[in-house]
Amino acid sequence: MYNIKNVTEDTFWIGVEDKKIGLFENVFPVPDGISYNSYFVDDEKTVLIDTSDKAIADLFFQNLDHVLNGRKLDYLIINHMEPDHCALIGEVCAKHPDVEIVCNKKAENLIHQFFEDLDVKIKIINEGDTLNTGKHEFVFYMAPMVHWPETIVTYDKTTKALYSGDAFGIFGGLNGDIFANPDRFEDSWLPNARRYYSNIVGKYGMQVQNLLKKAANLDIDMLCPLHGPVINENLEKYIEKYDLWSRFEPEEKSCCIAYASVYGHTENVCNILAAKLEERGVRNIQMYDVSRIDHSYILSDIFYASNLILASITYNNGLFAKMDELLAHITTHNIQNRTVTIIENGSWVPQAGKKIEELLSDLKNLTFTETKLTIKSALKKDQLEILDKIADEIYASMK
Repeated sequence: MYNIKNVTEDTFWIGVEDKKIGLFENVFPVPDGISYNSYFVDDEKTVLIDTSDKAIADLFFQNLDHVLNGRKLDYLIINHMEPDHCALIGEVCAKHPDVEIVCNKKAENLIHQFFEDLDVKIKIINEGDTLNTGKHEFVFYMAPMVHWPETIVTYDKTTKALYSGDAFGIFGGLNGDIFANPDRFEDSWLPNARRYYSNIVGKYGMQVQNLLKKAANLDIDMLCPLHGPVINENLEKYIEKYDLWSRFEPEEKSCCIAYASVYGHTENVCNILAAKLEERGVRNIQMYDVSRIDHSYILSDIFYASNLILASITYNNGLFAKMDELLAHITTHNIQNRTVTIIENGSWVPQAGKKIEELLSDLKNLTFTETKLTIKSALKKDQLEILDKIADEIYASMK
């Protein structure tokens, strides 16, 4: 049975939620599921904006058939060619052979890579081109590497809606409400948006900044992403967060502590340091065991906090595997503008601190606290004074 929702009087959300998926992109845990958003504009010419993932094809086509109500489909606008949004292009074209695909040249190339024998009309658009479908006029803007090279965003001048591709996407199911309810914004939508941004788009800060500059010239009432709710309230706050994240600026003067500990000694040091920081007035400290918490949650808080504390045991004369994995994600996502504190542990020859510094050496605008702590097996009483000094330096860096 179809399940559609009105975005405006003649614009419909015809997406589908997937509550059974365990890992988004086969990497990121999504315990609350994910939505695959597709939109339909019922105008003199009918318009489908993006398709959906193959896993939910049956429901998608029930929704599309219902909104068409026997009419032909005139246009299919492609904002993003990733398979969770483009997998059904071939079936859409088979069911609607007169449809014209609207996309840029890079997307056309990808269409023929994914669908080798697809014979379809394609209208190539460039920066600032328009499409008039009757009451609605769509304007297209290039958004390369947000987060694929062919990505565009589509602005509807009539409804002032920006169809933003993966930009402004949010993890989690919609649970019946396609709009970002402001009551859920701070405690639910924003953390899921931050985790989505930091892991999916976060590497491409400069490209996101370019898109934000284009969006600043548009009169936007709604953000319609391909994942998560339609944002029709708190737009300024959400765009402000995107601006911070894409400039790699922290949201708050606080600490994210990530530790690798096998027998609890390194974890104990982190607990003591966290208590000392709290005594100095540091709030909202987040602490993660890298073996127990998926890296995507840790990376999200690294984007949030001004200070990063990395504490690791030495393992096989190198880094503990899970800490090594986290550092790979930190470097891949070009984390910048943070103050970093390193704590190492090793029963024989401590090497973790040196390895961490080497892995972070190519990142921009990282400041390392002066005092370092090396533990040999377990923290000693005379090292509490060093922890106090580290806590003082971290607190001072926040001023």
